[in-house]
Formats: sequence, C-alpha cells, structure tokens
Amino acid sequence: MKLKVAVAQATPCVLDLAASVSKACEWIAEAGRQGARLLAFPETWIPVYPLWCDMGSFSKWNHEPAKRLQARLRANSLAAGSAELKAIAEAAGRAGVAVVLGANERDDRNGTLYNTLFFFSSKGRLLGRHRKLVPTFGERLVWGQGDASGLRAYADNGLRFGGLVCWEHWMPLSRQVLHAEGEVVHVAAWPHGGEMHQIASRHYAFEGRCFVLLAASYMTRQSIPADFEMADDLAGAPEVLLHGGSAVIAPDGSYVAGPISGCEQLLVVEIDTDRADQEKLTLDVAGHYSRPDLFELRVDRRELRQIQDK
Repeated sequence: MKLKVAVAQATPCVLDLAASVSKACEWIAEAGRQGARLLAFPETWIPVYPLWCDMGSFSKWNHEPAKRLQARLRANSLAAGSAELKAIAEAAGRAGVAVVLGANERDDRNGTLYNTLFFFSSKGRLLGRHRKLVPTFGERLVWGQGDASGLRAYADNGLRFGGLVCWEHWMPLSRQVLHAEGEVVHVAAWPHGGEMHQIASRHYAFEGRCFVLLAASYMTRQSIPADFEMADDLAGAPEVLLHGGSAVIAPDGSYVAGPISGCEQLLVVEIDTDRADQEKLTLDVAGHYSRPDLFELRVDRRELRQIQDK
C-alpha cells in the first residue's frame, strides 16, 4: 500500500500553549493538503523541549528562576480533556491525518509533568497517549516517570503505528513490545537528530522491519522569549539551539528522505508499506526470528496512580 507520511520539523512556540496549539493545527492542515496520512511532531514540541534541564543553574537547590520556569512550563503544557487537546484532535479530523504529537503533559491531579506522545486518529479521535518511561539525566527534574498503559501500536485506516521518545530507543524491552504490536510505521521523537539519534532510529527501522519517522525540532535563540527566566544560562549558547535532523527511514535502515537540518520544513514522503513485509523475509524479531519458548516478556498495562480505587 502506497501512502504519504510527514514529519513536522517545526520551531516550537516556546512556553506559549495557545500559539503552540494554533501552529500545530496549521501544520496538520498543511500535511492534509499535501495528502499525508500520518504526521509526526518532535519530542515535547508543545510548548518546547526543556533544554535548560541540563544547564548548571537549573539544578541548584531552591533556585527561584528554576522554580518560576517550572511553573511557567506547567501552565503552558497540555492537559488531558482540555480544550487545547480537543482542538488538535479536531484539526486532525478536518485534515484527515493521523497525528503523533510530542508534548509536555500536565496532570491536574497532581503537580507532575510528563513527557508524552499523544496519538490522534484521522477521524479526530484521541487514540491514546504514551508517557516517557524514564526521563533521562537532568530531565528527571522536569518530568515524572510514565507507565506502560500507552506502550502500544495504534490503528488508523489499516495503518499500524506507534512511537517512543528519545532514549527509550535504547531500552530493548520497550522496543520489543512495539515490534510485537505489529508497527508498520514508528515515530521516533527526539529534541534534535544528532548522530547517535540517527543511528538509534535506523537501527530501530532495521530491527523492527518498519518505517521510522525521525521527528526533531529546529530552534534558535531568537525563539526564546525576552522574559525567559534563565536568560543568563543562554549567554554562551550557540545561535542554533536545536538543529533539526528529521528523516524518514525504510525497513532496511536506509534513508527514504533526509536528514534535513538548519530550517523549518514539513517533510512529506510517499512510502510503500509492502516493504515492511518484504524485509521480514530475513528478520522478524516478533515472528520467525523470536523464541517465545525460551523468552517471555510481560507488560503491566495498568495506569499507575497514587491512589488505586478498588
């Protein structure tokens, strides 16, 4: 089956939820106009990947600018059941495009933020969400740990797709779960597509015998608000903070398109999903190249909460 897929290498509307939602809807509409069936956004694109988490002063104990910045990020994050989330779902439905959107997710039951992928159908329905299982290094100051309730592949018009966030692509068991779920297209959401991110994404495509949409942001210092709480930490930063690197990768690990860097771009590419079946002739890690008689992988699908109602 031949179809078009797309990657939004877009500059985030930094710390501005309303503008972020509006821009997301515009890119979804454009992807629909270009005939895409699936559109991928980068990691926590709404309202920005918090690259300040690895800056020295953010980790200082009781640091007032860091506390104000965390509160600002939370106020501009997506919440389940919100009008903003509904607007994005409706945009996907109008465009007829399934969407995988990276966002900072606000949990209004507590004060925690999560690094989340939201999955929308081309009919405008929220299919599910996946919260990053383990925030990496300095990210643990920003986000809580996710669970496996959304670690699955979703179906839309006969296309099975899923996604992982950043360093989850180096978690073998997480990869195997999605391989076993029968992904044909996988979204690899990153803040930028550096060399090791490219290697991990190409390896995922080869291992899973699926297409990979590597989604990465492009962002410059001019994107940062003038009243940014930690402006001093950016004093020595380069002009380009996130260079992009988005790509579409085939089931044999080769590039179909990209990587593209140094600009905003809606990358739209036609793929032939039959290639996923063709490549499984030699390798199928969830099928003939697996040994379920020797190895067993169990997944706890419960949504983890502080309070479990009986």
